[in-house]
Amino acid sequence: MAPAFACHKYLIRSSHFHNKHKHPLGATRPDSTNSFGTTPMVSGQYINSSLMQNQKPLQKLRGEEKKYKRVVKACALYQDVDLDTDMPISVDLEPITSEEQFDQVLAEAQQRSEPIIIDWMATWCRKCIYVKPKLEKLAAEFYPRVRFYYVNVNAIPQALVNRANVVKMPTIQLWKDGKKQAEVIGGHSKAWLVVDETREMIGNSEATDMT
Repeated sequence: MAPAFACHKYLIRSSHFHNKHKHPLGATRPDSTNSFGTTPMVSGQYINSSLMQNQKPLQKLRGEEKKYKRVVKACALYQDVDLDTDMPISVDLEPITSEEQFDQVLAEAQQRSEPIIIDWMATWCRKCIYVKPKLEKLAAEFYPRVRFYYVNVNAIPQALVNRANVVKMPTIQLWKDGKKQAEVIGGHSKAWLVVDETREMIGNSEATDMT
């Protein structure tokens, strides 16, 4: 189980949990003593771990059950792990910023005999921005056997974009053995469909490897 009660001070906001977004991290607080060195920047009330452990009533929260659920969930999101499985609930996509790094990533994946997922996106693409955090949650499902990367097409040479034959954003590609094996073009699909198709793409690749 994740060390949920090692959390010291953080803020609780109802809409944060309703939206199920990954917990944002903010600036270090002078009075914070947690081992992570950062404090989530969300609105609400500070909750102290000593109160949490003793399960004392807290003002501005409705009932002990509601308070306990929020605190435990805050710990899980803050540490980015699942309390029950000790597995990440979200994994950041690693950036690829050059063609040299791209080749290195492909070579390392080939040595491990593992597929990789590359999200080709652009900062001006609203669908790309919306899909990216959902792909980070998908990355947690396949962690650590499939690694996820992203490429900002506006920050790399056009030659690399042409090499991957990317014409629309977002495009999510599966590469293995140094070659592109499959792709999902998400420009005309709902975000959840893009994620489902990406999951299916990975599943098909793994099924092929088992045959």
